[in-house]
Amino acid sequence: MNAPTGNGHSKLEQIAFLVCLVLVTVLFFYLLKPFFAALFWACAIGLVFFPVRTWLDGQWGRRPNTNALVTLLLCVVVVVMPVLGLLSSVFQEGARLYQRIDAGEIRPEAYIDQVRNALPQIQGMLDRVGIETDSLREHASKAAVTVSQFVAKNALSVGQSTFQFFLHLCLMLYVTFFLLRDGPRLVEMLVRALPLGDERERLLFKKFAEVTRATIKGNLVVAVVQGALGGLIFAILSIPGAVLWGVVMAILSLLPAVGAGLIWGPVAIYLFATGEVIQGLVLVVYGILVIGLADNVLRPILVGRDTKLPDWLVLLSTLGGLVTFGINGFVIGPLIAALFIAFWQIFSRDFSGKDIGGVSKGATEPADLDPIESDEAVLPSAGSNKAES
Repeated sequence: MNAPTGNGHSKLEQIAFLVCLVLVTVLFFYLLKPFFAALFWACAIGLVFFPVRTWLDGQWGRRPNTNALVTLLLCVVVVVMPVLGLLSSVFQEGARLYQRIDAGEIRPEAYIDQVRNALPQIQGMLDRVGIETDSLREHASKAAVTVSQFVAKNALSVGQSTFQFFLHLCLMLYVTFFLLRDGPRLVEMLVRALPLGDERERLLFKKFAEVTRATIKGNLVVAVVQGALGGLIFAILSIPGAVLWGVVMAILSLLPAVGAGLIWGPVAIYLFATGEVIQGLVLVVYGILVIGLADNVLRPILVGRDTKLPDWLVLLSTLGGLVTFGINGFVIGPLIAALFIAFWQIFSRDFSGKDIGGVSKGATEPADLDPIESDEAVLPSAGSNKAES
């Protein structure tokens, strides 16, 4: 029996090593699974605030530790502390709302009866589309109790699991510091390690950074603006729970083309039904011309243009992301969609001679994707390119 050749040994060693590499990588990511949200938002915040660190490099010189720490402190002051304060207010209002519903002071089914009696046209519309009012009353009552109870329980759980909450928060900030300080070096390590070709890897990492920044900044700006505008008009019209409903409108505004109207629309109908016609008209006009216009103007500018995704794909990917990944999905969904398009553009360009966007083979980058620059604010220049097969 012939002894195996050296090439056979080498091939067997490579296969065994790759199997072990995949196994260890899967185990490592499984180990980090409990901290997925903290690590994800650390990466996202690092990408959003990295231009600030780059600007500080230009102002103060290259002081990685100092500049990263100052950037992180700015992030805490601008983002973390306001969000914590807002969540505290929301939980307090949610707990009060639940107490009032539980005590019978607020009865959602009574509001529906009031609307049905005052506006019989709505009853006719519901009948035509096959919606039974009694079923709607029951669902509305259950939904109100469920939502308020959820908010109240989460307020209680946050208090009871303060250690766990602050552990994840501190972990997020800790990882964010190192990403702000060492991000470009980590990206360079990945570019050298991944076997996709340096040009493709740089293009994909740049696309990842672009979409993450655009989605977070765009969606959050739209959400904050619409939530603030909605909460403001609710407070002006003396509608109870203005802060709570403002936050709910901000969360719903993450859904393009639907958004805050799911809250102010029914409230406007209720105002009409209770004889508050002027208040109802004010809310409708304000909702369409101010809240709706903010979405129609800001979202295409901040999200669609920077991600280079059509509006319908932004909507579908956002909805799919929210269903699959929860609240983190409003970033992960469009990111996956953008990377899907980028991968297919690269594949079409390199293997069929023409990509989806119409770039001929041999071009330096796919259509609709900016070229990879050597600016460290995006990606650092490669020290040496590995050979590509």
